[in-house]
Amino acid sequence: MKTIDDFLVLLQDDLGLPVTNADVGAGFDQVPGWDSVHLLSLLTLLERTTGRSLPLADALEADSLEEIFRLAVAA
Repeated sequence: MKTIDDFLVLLQDDLGLPVTNADVGAGFDQVPGWDSVHLLSLLTLLERTTGRSLPLADALEADSLEEIFRLAVAA
């Protein structure tokens, strides 16, 4: 996963979230279908996809999916 488009595919295909590019920068309360369980599922998926651990504390501080994407590519 190298691009935001790759990230969107993960969200759509693996988590079943109907998100678009417009949703990535929105707050979590604006993301269609998002709930707290998705965060844990997403972190697990990203760790499996990238082969790197993502700190839960950093993810909890994120305000958007875009911030989680940045954490994943920076890790």
